Amino acid sequence: MRAQVIVLAGPSGAGKSRLAERTGLPVLRLDDFYKDEGDPSLPRILEGANTGLVDWDHPDSWLPADAIATIEKLCSDGTAATPVYDISRSGRCGEQTLDLAGHALFLAEGIFAQDVVAACRERGLLAAAFCVRQQPLVTFWRRLTRDLREHRKPPLVLIRRGLALMRAQRSVVADAVVKGCAPVTPDQANIQIREILRK
Repeated sequence: MRAQVIVLAGPSGAGKSRLAERTGLPVLRLDDFYKDEGDPSLPRILEGANTGLVDWDHPDSWLPADAIATIEKLCSDGTAATPVYDISRSGRCGEQTLDLAGHALFLAEGIFAQDVVAACRERGLLAAAFCVRQQPLVTFWRRLTRDLREHRKPPLVLIRRGLALMRAQRSVVADAVVKGCAPVTPDQANIQIREILRK
């Protein structure tokens, strides 16, 4: 085994990507493992203002087995081909190679990251798992400004989705904790990751 993974879960907009950049470690973006919009197995929103739209916040909207296989390959080989996903187009737009460049640790971050924790632990790949969280209103605002800036979806869809996610944030964090993630703020996670790196 050449490397281990630190998993960063947490609500969309909680600061996972920004934290990952701060660490300086290689990063596997688990959100790149979303299914393409035309996939017939994608879940749909069944009620509310966005009824009928794809439910991109449902775990059935991504491919955890592919993500786990990629994590395993990175740990054993130090390099792996990874998809590049364009959220604004709801589909993959290419592929790239992630090279750990000799690092013994790397990060895997995404809104469904908690769903890889058990498999990584069973395979001896897991160094640590965190659920990054902030106050729901802070997360809502950061998520909305990011999504609008990146033109991820139409503005009204983003606002409605953001309000629904704000209401669901407590359950999202609870789910991650049950699945093995320690709940932390971005600053707390950064400190703990630094401590892991010093070992």
